[in-house]
Amino acid sequence: MTDLDMRTPGALADAERWTAHNYHPLPVVISDAEGAWVTDVDGRRYLDFLAGYSALNFGHRHPGLIAAAHAQLDRLTLTSRAFVHDQFATFCRGLAELCGKGLVLPMNTGAEAVETGIKVARKWGYRVKGVPDGQAEIIVAADNFHGRTTTIISFSTDPDARDDFGPYTPGFTIVPYGDLEALAGAITPNTVAVLLEPIQGEAGVLVPPAGYFAGVRELCTDNNVLFLADEIQSGLGRTGRTFAIEHEGVVPDMYLLGKALGGGIVPVSAVAANRDVLGVLRPGEHGSTFGGNPLACAVGAEVVRLLATGEFQQRSAELGARLHEGLNALIGHGVVAVRGRGLWAGVDIDPALMSGRQAVERLAERGVLAKDTHGSTIRLAPPLVVTAEEIDHAVAQLAAIL
Repeated sequence: MTDLDMRTPGALADAERWTAHNYHPLPVVISDAEGAWVTDVDGRRYLDFLAGYSALNFGHRHPGLIAAAHAQLDRLTLTSRAFVHDQFATFCRGLAELCGKGLVLPMNTGAEAVETGIKVARKWGYRVKGVPDGQAEIIVAADNFHGRTTTIISFSTDPDARDDFGPYTPGFTIVPYGDLEALAGAITPNTVAVLLEPIQGEAGVLVPPAGYFAGVRELCTDNNVLFLADEIQSGLGRTGRTFAIEHEGVVPDMYLLGKALGGGIVPVSAVAANRDVLGVLRPGEHGSTFGGNPLACAVGAEVVRLLATGEFQQRSAELGARLHEGLNALIGHGVVAVRGRGLWAGVDIDPALMSGRQAVERLAERGVLAKDTHGSTIRLAPPLVVTAEEIDHAVAQLAAIL
């Protein structure tokens, strides 16, 4: 194929011309996908080791999810929550049972789920805990990533996410991730919630110290504080369990869910908690035009059914062990450190060799797509439908560029 036959340069130029520059994508223009593979406009295939930041846990165009979407598209796509539709209770009940919680509140994006959790926690603090109006405090961790709304970036410590977007929303206290003593010292009578990621994805797939979340749970219980687990990236099978917090033997008061809940087809998010928490909301106090729409619920209900079998959690655990074994073998050979759980890994490349951006560019040239973060770190998160041979192939390509 000659340069004149290639469509990629023109498509990249059009994207550069007509879109705001809020992303710095790799020079790949994808036109087709199936399972763990994508194909660009020039017919070149790539192994997808990003999986839409975990939105594609079940791979591209999973047949069961596509069938559920097609069936619903032929019937009903939107009513708004002014009415009830026939897919709503099925999805909410299934997700509530998967989470072991009494109630579910469906939304659309992950950031909306986090915003919902913040609002519910504050209202619970005023109505149930008795915190003075306007004084509610929520404790978060440094290096967090919970979304990009104005409120959420107000408690980010990432300059790229936060700078030049003020004034910032008050009411948040930031402590170091994994530091139980700092967390205990930050709790006051006005603390209504602790909001944490069981594994910090954007920070480089950081796994907390052993016992950290057991301590968080104990502190929250002892101080009448809600524990909110942001499982938007880490949940729904990614780490070898349904939820990453299960590795710590801990149950949060609220799950914040998204990404894979939409099956890679539509944006679906949700908050799951018991009635004593989510029950503080009354009609008119919170909502979303598209939240819990029929198409989203049909797809989300099929996602819940897939997870209920346990197949994908088992695949993530077994294939994740293979992935980490292969990556750990590269330590000292261009890799400095490897972190993560299940089919999720943060890989620190020796900065003397190359940056993380250079690493993912070179991987793309060899047909593997990944994402860099924080200088010399790359993140690997293949769909849970990936095979052992595909994992070995991706690790071999990483070894080759090093």
